[in-house]
Amino acid sequence: MKRLYRSKDNRVLCGVCGGIGDYLNVDPTIIRLLCLLLGFTGSGLIAYIVAAVIIPEE
Repeated sequence: MKRLYRSKDNRVLCGVCGGIGDYLNVDPTIIRLLCLLLGFTGSGLIAYIVAAVIIPEE
C-alpha cells in the first residue's frame, strides 16, 4: 500500500512537494510550481504549512 510521506531525499524546504511528487509519480518540480502558484493566493502558503505539520516524515 502506498503512503504519503515528506521526502528526505527530494526536499527544498520541508519535503512536502517531493513527497507528493513521489506519491503521485510526478516530477516534484511540477508540484513545486503548482505550490508556488497557489502560494500567491495566500491559501496555498497556509496549505503548505499545514501539510508540513500533518504529513509524517519518511
